[in-house]
Amino acid sequence: MSRLDSRDVTLVEAVNMALEWEMAHDESVVVLGEDIATNGGVFRATAGLKDRFGFKRVMDTPLAENLIAGTAIGMATQGLKPVAEFQFMGFIYAGMEQIISHAARMRNRTRGRLHCPLVYRAPFGGGIHAPEHHSESTEALFTHIPGLRVVIPSSPQRAYGQLLAAIRNPDPVIFLEPKRIYRAVTQSVENNGEAIPLDTCFTLREGSDVTLISWGASIMETLEAADVLAEQGISAEVIDVCTISPLDRETLLCSVTKTGRAVIVHEACRNGGVGAEIAASIAEGAWLELKAPVARVTGYDTVMPYYRNEQAYLPQVDDILEAAKRVIAL
Repeated sequence: MSRLDSRDVTLVEAVNMALEWEMAHDESVVVLGEDIATNGGVFRATAGLKDRFGFKRVMDTPLAENLIAGTAIGMATQGLKPVAEFQFMGFIYAGMEQIISHAARMRNRTRGRLHCPLVYRAPFGGGIHAPEHHSESTEALFTHIPGLRVVIPSSPQRAYGQLLAAIRNPDPVIFLEPKRIYRAVTQSVENNGEAIPLDTCFTLREGSDVTLISWGASIMETLEAADVLAEQGISAEVIDVCTISPLDRETLLCSVTKTGRAVIVHEACRNGGVGAEIAASIAEGAWLELKAPVARVTGYDTVMPYYRNEQAYLPQVDDILEAAKRVIAL
């Protein structure tokens, strides 16, 4: 693809485009992870990068997530901008000691002398008939850690622009890619190196009766539910949270103040989920404008089931419709 080429791409192809662009324009950017060089990663997100940039910048690592996380920190403090891939989010836990105790604290610990400009990428979420450790949505674990940004793109355009922004950020970013939509949709993406701002929500659809709030792959069902509601005379506003930490509370409160109702949709467990933090923020900031309690449509407080029960676990369009109609009826 030429430097300013524009074509329809999938989300995983957009990730590849962003990595290639930034590596071509910033020699300090390196990528590392299990099978990401020769094989191009389990989902082929890094396909072709080793051929173009060589093994010194595109590095296969041992099967050792703690090593991957720690090596990236060392690189980041010494002038590089590493993008480290965990094959699946369910494998990231072995590296959490490094991420939480060191990457997130480096700027504070050194009083600004050292920065930690790195990105930890991981495919996450269910929907591809994979085992439990390959299908988890535990993004809330990282939102509690000061010093980390947590970004979840929901489209190819967002993946391209926000991965560029994440790589250019001076602090560590957890970049979670919803693999259920890796190849489910295509969008026209201009390969121009333009970043999309982090730390902001995006209004995907204007509405006046209810605000539907979601992120990642669940945006697909949320938009579909908004279409069905429109056919029934209900105007739904759809917000893509995108950066779940730090939260853009201003955009969320502005929308809910207008509609008076909110439904939050995410496939992660309900208990302690990001939806609870959003609901609390709405209750604190828009209490007088609320016409009904905030509703949540979420996964269950169980381990992600195997593929036969996967769809029963994931929030469906009908679940969102039921919740929206319930808050509108109050």
